[in-house]
Amino acid sequence: MSVCDATNWPSSALDAAATAFAALTCEPAPLVLDCAALGPDTGLPQQVMPLAALRDWLLRHPRAYTARDEVWRELIRRARLDGPHWVVAAVGMAMPALQQYAAQLSKGYDGDPADVDAEILTGFLTALRDRADLTRPAPYASLCKAAWRAGRDLRLQQQEYLPVEDIEHVTSGPRTPKVPYGHPDLLVRRAVTLGILDPEDEQAYIDVRLGRRAIEPIAAALGVSVDALRMRLSRIDSRIAGALADGLLTGVASPETVAQLRLRAGQRGQRRAGRAAAARRKAAQTQAAAAA
Repeated sequence: MSVCDATNWPSSALDAAATAFAALTCEPAPLVLDCAALGPDTGLPQQVMPLAALRDWLLRHPRAYTARDEVWRELIRRARLDGPHWVVAAVGMAMPALQQYAAQLSKGYDGDPADVDAEILTGFLTALRDRADLTRPAPYASLCKAAWRAGRDLRLQQQEYLPVEDIEHVTSGPRTPKVPYGHPDLLVRRAVTLGILDPEDEQAYIDVRLGRRAIEPIAAALGVSVDALRMRLSRIDSRIAGALADGLLTGVASPETVAQLRLRAGQRGQRRAGRAAAARRKAAQTQAAAAA
């Protein structure tokens, strides 16, 4: 089947992803990964490998945990930073596991099995885009767990609702909504207002800490390294934790306290501007030396 033939394109999301992966990894120019760049201690063949061959190698070496972790960290990074074809590549590399989950979860399912496929793929992609933490071990396992849970949740929906003859006995009338006291977004906004969190860090903090977005694309957009952004967010965590303990985010701060917090914010801004200027000077010197 030609991958360009829309009339024969698979209706199942997983089958479509498998077809796209096959197109990416076929000759004469298959998508490849340089395993030597992942380090000599991974146990991987120290060569450039087409992804299909690399997937086969990983399947033949199920206990090569270090190799699998390093391969998947690289795949996740590329899927987040280097474009849609690496997203397809990551899905294709996980396809044996995803298809196994689909087969297991579709047994006895009253609905369309393609819906199970779609939920499994959605769960995997959500974790691939934002949820998998590259600082933790076994990133592939976390992707697979997310995919399995998404498919399982669809199956469990069959058990959530039971038909009843009528609902006349249900109490009607208005219900008092829950007041969002202490909502995290409101606390973050107050932290910015008080100078506990710098305005330029607000969105990154919300995206990573509250939205659980992947840190790599955010760091790239800010023009800083992942480690630098992670350290910056960790320092913000400490300041916010201290402010919560002191009641600054949930109570009234005195004018003296507000002035002190804003003074510290100004000092942080000066240090950051100084580091940025030093980095620009170093880059300019390096460029001038290269041109000489």
